[in-house]
Amino acid sequence: MSEPVETPPPAPAGLRLTYRHAVVATLGVLTVLVAGYAVYTVRSVLVLVLIALFIAVSLDPPVRWLTAHGMRRGLAVALIFTITLGATVGLIAAMGPPLVQQGTNLVDDFPQYVAELSERSKAYKDISDRYGITDQLTNFAATVPAKVGAGLLGFIKGFFGAIFTGLLVAVLAIYFLADLPRLRRGLARLFPVDYRPKVRYATDVVVDKVGAYMIGNLLISLIAGIATFAVLTLAGVPFALPLAFVVAVTDLIPMIGATLGAVITVGVTVIATDIWPHGVVITAFFIVYQQVENYLIAPRVQRSSVDLPALAVLLAGIVGGAVLGLIGALMAIPVAAAVKVLLSPVIHDMDVEDPELTEEAAPT
Repeated sequence: MSEPVETPPPAPAGLRLTYRHAVVATLGVLTVLVAGYAVYTVRSVLVLVLIALFIAVSLDPPVRWLTAHGMRRGLAVALIFTITLGATVGLIAAMGPPLVQQGTNLVDDFPQYVAELSERSKAYKDISDRYGITDQLTNFAATVPAKVGAGLLGFIKGFFGAIFTGLLVAVLAIYFLADLPRLRRGLARLFPVDYRPKVRYATDVVVDKVGAYMIGNLLISLIAGIATFAVLTLAGVPFALPLAFVVAVTDLIPMIGATLGAVITVGVTVIATDIWPHGVVITAFFIVYQQVENYLIAPRVQRSSVDLPALAVLLAGIVGGAVLGLIGALMAIPVAAAVKVLLSPVIHDMDVEDPELTEEAAPT
């Protein structure tokens, strides 16, 4: 007769529970890793989707204005996109050929301008002889045409790639803009019922601030480019159109963009003409215009935007630029402004609950 087989005692309940928790935690970590890898794999597509959504949000204020005056949203979206596309194509058709021609002339003639600068300006010659500026500029100028020519094929490929990307972003932006009210309602439905009013309020704030900021920023940049072109043309400075275009583009960059465009324009003006009177006149124009833009144009155009501390604007621009380049820097500012609006009631309530902090903040 065989001896009975002894069965092992069951594992303690605590050990089984710990094992289950470990399995669940491991599966959770693996799920997060897989999701993160999937997002990383399609990151380029997600960036295009984000840009398209941002464009749709920026164009939403005029669409809502039209719908508030009785126009159907689909027709309003078609009208706004037609106007935007027509303005863009018209601007490219009007500015494209002279911009390319003057830009090519600037690249080709830049080495000669640098070589003749010492002969035209005695003050520059004295500074250059002391620090060797002319030799450094000459070496740099001699490499500019070769660099531009070597990158021509890459530029052509990038140009057609940019056209395809632009069409894709435009189509996505149209769909986003047409369904933006439904998307906003759908976002609120992802949260519990008690939180939906707050979510809808936060969404409205972000959409309003992003749209107002982007339209205002583009308008300010356009004014800066037109004013620069007018002054450069009246002063007889060559390459006025490409320099004005550079000023308009750099003016979009928060904090440092206007200064960067001014430095580039003044530098090219001094090299292509002379320090006096052209360089001094253009420098004085930028100094005066920056004051007008900062204290007259921007406050009127960006009336509905939120004032942010300079440090907050700088940090938001740096973080956004590090993530998505120039587009990210532009997107970060209105998002930061919207966050400030959303946090203002919370901070106010905290100040009310803390009498000592309120007394410290009160003026003496």
